[in-house]
Amino acid sequence: MPQTPLTAALSALATETPHPVGVSNDEFRAAMSRLAAGVVLVTAHDGDHGPRGEDVGMTATAFLSVSLDPPLVLVSLRCGSRMDDLLAEQPLWGVSILSESQRHIAGRFAMKGRISDRLLFEDIPYTRGEASGAPLVGGALATLECRTERRVEAGDHTLAIGHVLTASLPSAEGGPLTYFRGRYRQLG
Repeated sequence: MPQTPLTAALSALATETPHPVGVSNDEFRAAMSRLAAGVVLVTAHDGDHGPRGEDVGMTATAFLSVSLDPPLVLVSLRCGSRMDDLLAEQPLWGVSILSESQRHIAGRFAMKGRISDRLLFEDIPYTRGEASGAPLVGGALATLECRTERRVEAGDHTLAIGHVLTASLPSAEGGPLTYFRGRYRQLG
């Protein structure tokens, strides 16, 4: 696609303007911790892992609605993470929007040096999504099944933009689980 004079000028400006210097990782992390975020569990089924496959899950706070028509969402995945690698190979995944009573699930799937995903799912009630095959957590405020439409590299993360294939509201009880100042919180 040919560039217009405006897009050419913006492109040249972007390459001439260096990235601002002076913000440390700690300063950036502290500033962003002041932004409250909802907490979701992103899941997928790795059908190539063993005879019956394996379920994979990760806690995410960088998740948002992108578009209503078509219905699109975005999740940020750490580059090289198990979920990033899996979704680079297969496009189907699920999202469970966690309730305030599901803090233990968020913590379990966010652990560093954690145990195998099979053990993490062991005592969590879930159903398997019909469109994605991904585990969808029972009691979640809402669940979505998605198909990746686009992946965008952004620093040390990959932004996965997913077309929402299904949406359901399995639970109307309780409020959302949020993340603020480095801790899981409840509204109110």
